[in-house]
Amino acid sequence: MNFELTDDQQQIIDAIQRTCSPFDADYWLRKDREGGFPHDFHRAMADAGWLGIAMPQEYGGAGLGITEAALMMQTISATGAGLSGASAVHMNIFGLHPVVVFGNEEQKARWLPPLIEGKDKACFAVTEPNTGLNTLKLKTRAVRKGDHYVVSGQKVWISTAQVANKMLLLARTTPVEECKGTQGLSLFYTDLDRSHIEVQEIEKLGRKCVDSNQVFIDGLRIPVADRIGEEGKGFEYILHGMNPERILIASEAIGLGKAALSRAAQYANERVVFDRQIGKNQGIQHPLARSWIELEAANLMVLKAASLYDAGKSCAAEANAAKFLAGEACFHACENAILTHGGMGYAKEYHVERYMREAWIPRLAPVSPQLILCFIAEKALGLPKSY
Repeated sequence: MNFELTDDQQQIIDAIQRTCSPFDADYWLRKDREGGFPHDFHRAMADAGWLGIAMPQEYGGAGLGITEAALMMQTISATGAGLSGASAVHMNIFGLHPVVVFGNEEQKARWLPPLIEGKDKACFAVTEPNTGLNTLKLKTRAVRKGDHYVVSGQKVWISTAQVANKMLLLARTTPVEECKGTQGLSLFYTDLDRSHIEVQEIEKLGRKCVDSNQVFIDGLRIPVADRIGEEGKGFEYILHGMNPERILIASEAIGLGKAALSRAAQYANERVVFDRQIGKNQGIQHPLARSWIELEAANLMVLKAASLYDAGKSCAAEANAAKFLAGEACFHACENAILTHGGMGYAKEYHVERYMREAWIPRLAPVSPQLILCFIAEKALGLPKSY
């Protein structure tokens, strides 16, 4: 086994750091205070060619793997951009993977280049308020009428819907009582037509510059040409984006934890109390050292899951484990960073309180730690299904 990054992978990290360098901690603090999507950051990433890192080369992407995408997302987060910066480009990396795998050539040629070039912004509309993670019970209906579908329903926690012009939508095309197993849901990629879609932003704890929303859909017409693959197989298609999403979220969490840990170590070296640096005290050292260990261990699981995915092998348990470990390690690192700063950790100017608020995101989403443990118990240990 070789745990060293390749020269190409290191070059990706170095290039991402250069692209992110104009967007320093003060930039992200300002965005956290004022809100507003970081369009200039998104444009910089597009102009540097990074939005298509895992997209096919024939459509303008780099054709690289989830491993490289995970390294990119971790680097963005670790620069101090945190989940605000990562979430601004996250959808590009995993969201349209079902299109890459199951879309026809006309769809790929129509949809992928504008996304890679940064001309289109997309949101991912799956979760509903009354079903949560029970995706097979989604109620948003898409009724076919000739060459189009008419869609009505509600979605929640839809990121970037305030600024998106495109939407990846999972909707029910067959009533749930007529379905067996995973059938009955269909996947669409279509225009976010605001004459039939109302978007209401949800005020939340952190990541103010990347909006989260309730979305109300009323009579939206979607051409049949905007349906991905076969009718009724949308859940099967969406699964192909779930493991990469978990891997990327995990890697972003590790980056956020590293950003917090870096600031804590710097402060511990500089802060003098009782005529000595506080970093000399083991009560400061040990929690930070433990966080370094936890982040490094979680990163190994991220790389294992990503390498399995890129090799076309089963990685569901590893992807979920990576997300669990990284979410916990990130949260602990941000907590320890605040404790290291003492009272100053509560002050916005030191940034770590912002990291702490963002650390809740990879801990809670896109799947809860409790459901991950249920999944591992069933799939890795052979225990009976509990939900």
